[in-house]
Amino acid sequence: MYNKGDFHLHTNASDGKLSPKELIYTASTRGLDIIAITDHDTTLNVEEGIMEGERENIRVIPGIELSTIHNKESIHVLGYFKDDKYKDGDFQNFLKDMEIYRKTRAEKIVENLDIFFNIKLDYEKILEDAKGVIARPHIAKAIMNAGYRYDWKYIFDNLLSNDSPAYVQTKKISTAEGIDMLKKVNALVVLAHPVLIKHSSIDEMLRFDFDGVEAVYPINTKKQKAFLKAKAKEYNKFVTAGSDFHGITTSDTSHGSIGSVFLSHNELAIFVKALDSKEGC
Repeated sequence: MYNKGDFHLHTNASDGKLSPKELIYTASTRGLDIIAITDHDTTLNVEEGIMEGERENIRVIPGIELSTIHNKESIHVLGYFKDDKYKDGDFQNFLKDMEIYRKTRAEKIVENLDIFFNIKLDYEKILEDAKGVIARPHIAKAIMNAGYRYDWKYIFDNLLSNDSPAYVQTKKISTAEGIDMLKKVNALVVLAHPVLIKHSSIDEMLRFDFDGVEAVYPINTKKQKAFLKAKAKEYNKFVTAGSDFHGITTSDTSHGSIGSVFLSHNELAIFVKALDSKEGC
């Protein structure tokens, strides 16, 4: 029986600050007894995370945050693996292709920032600092480190947003394709931070074959949280909670700290039951 879970956490395998050991130690100090590592488009750190979790008596669910496209917008899909089928060769080859594309994408964004905003960055230094899957937070941090007087929110709202001329889309895999791919490797599939989706309604998104909805999220208002929980019930989906912890900079107010939001009681029990179900194994 688990008491408190945070199911959206990033490590330094993608755009998080902490190693699995540091992440799980911090989770233990926050009273969490079940978490998920959900790095962007990689499962690189989940094995280490599981082993560290065993040492700290925390269950670590192997997970991922997969980047997809729907309605010309980036849609993030959280996958929670019920077993080790995520090690499947075809799936891992796909993730490797995603990693290679992310490097090309980041280089183009850096070029565009110079063209459209006269922001000059050292791409090779960003790549070196990323030490894994490169993502927009690495570029945002580089902008601030280079001395440009923009805060985190301004950078993401204006320079790196989907509507910015500097923006470059992630690899073009549709949301439907992403869900199908994750289900083939025996994952529960959850719609990440629906509050951030601008071009599609929640009803449109929940017609996809999601198992759950991330209804509890740091920037959600009480009204938004209640609305998403009601929609989850309407579409027969379970709910999850995730801080979306990155920890790269203290000025990042768009994500939470470890355990700042969490799942507990009956909602947690429902999620764990679905995770431990043998159906689909």
